[in-house]
Amino acid sequence: MSLRLYNTLSKNKELFKPIDSNSIKIYACGPTLYDNPHIGNFRPIIVFDILFRLLKKLYGEKSILYARNITDIDDKIITRANELKISTNELVKKTEKVYKKNLNSLSILQPTYEPKATEYISKMIEMISSLIEKGYAYVSSDHVLFETKKFESYGKLSNLSLKDIINGARVEVAEYKKNPEDFILWKPSKDNEPYWSSPWGNGRPGWHIECSAMTSELLGPTIDIHAGGLDLIFPHHENEIAQSTCYHECSMANYWLHNGFINFHGEKMSKSLGNITIVNDLLSKFDPTVIKYSILTTHYRQPIDFSDELILYSQNIIEKWRGFIKNTNSSDLDEVFVNALNDDLNTPSALMRLQQIFNELKKNPDNLTLISHFNNGLQILGLIPNFEEKELNLDKEYIENMIFRRQKAKENKDFDLADKIREDLQMEGILLEDNKSGTTWKKI
Repeated sequence: MSLRLYNTLSKNKELFKPIDSNSIKIYACGPTLYDNPHIGNFRPIIVFDILFRLLKKLYGEKSILYARNITDIDDKIITRANELKISTNELVKKTEKVYKKNLNSLSILQPTYEPKATEYISKMIEMISSLIEKGYAYVSSDHVLFETKKFESYGKLSNLSLKDIINGARVEVAEYKKNPEDFILWKPSKDNEPYWSSPWGNGRPGWHIECSAMTSELLGPTIDIHAGGLDLIFPHHENEIAQSTCYHECSMANYWLHNGFINFHGEKMSKSLGNITIVNDLLSKFDPTVIKYSILTTHYRQPIDFSDELILYSQNIIEKWRGFIKNTNSSDLDEVFVNALNDDLNTPSALMRLQQIFNELKKNPDNLTLISHFNNGLQILGLIPNFEEKELNLDKEYIENMIFRRQKAKENKDFDLADKIREDLQMEGILLEDNKSGTTWKKI
């Protein structure tokens, strides 16, 4: 079976036809680094990492160019930095360290490119200037806005008309806008906020222009696949299509892929409900492979009910599989397994097939074909567990000293310092646990 993907733009599952099979280009929207990543942030990262692995298997290791960005300037970042009374750079640096550690723990492959928004400000300014010159954007009260009425196909991705967008209160109404649905390309920075010089004054880019600029600079005018979470369809990806298409005068991407939400015990995961599950916390309790298996039990386009029961189920499967993980020199993949993934990344079916192979492998533990199919299947899904204990690179004396310093900080009621010591150790792979007899530590 050839690879088929559900295209949000056409609302159909389509045969994947690359623009150039020797240079397939993918862009996935990465996280905004204003806080430690939660499991919802990591679902698209895990899913599209599998797409990256599969495409490399189908078309060759060097045939895939994959960009996954990092947003390092944004309203949320500025707000969070102000709350913590630190600079945005300090916040991003701190959060990025946790993010990279999570990526490593979950065995996520390094993409070809991992651009940061602030590295492409000049490209954003160039694109905005061009959109103004072409009549698609206008300047108002030190803001630059894209005039959505000028782009006839606006709303095609989300299947929303301008009337739907306005009536549904999906846009911010502001005096400086010609129309409520117009979106910001550039905005003036407030006092004590990061800014860059531009033809329209000191300011910073709107959120949507960053991905268009990075995609254009790294991958070119039209790419094969643009991916991200379901929540990005509108307005983020809709706005990307508008500005990129008008700038390049061609389509931005041929296939648009979107993953579903993660629910927690039946409710949507959100800060307002207090049910956000931080990846660091999960990794302190469970094998990374168990977390990934849990994510893959549901098709990527469907919502997941992430629960304790799901984790326990996944843990049970992984424990049974452990003893059959072996090194193999063969790169053969089971045809039924590959066909499952070729069917719009159907990971539940792929896992079911691995279980069938595992059942056969238990009866025939020396069968090289079964060993190869089982292990290579796990590899494609990024489910090869880390069974060997890693040596701790931190000095135990140093850890104990940090615990002592934290205790003294708590005694002096300097709780900010105490929290910072805990967070710093956690970013270095050490989890502190307080109990009646004192504080103990363990590796994450």
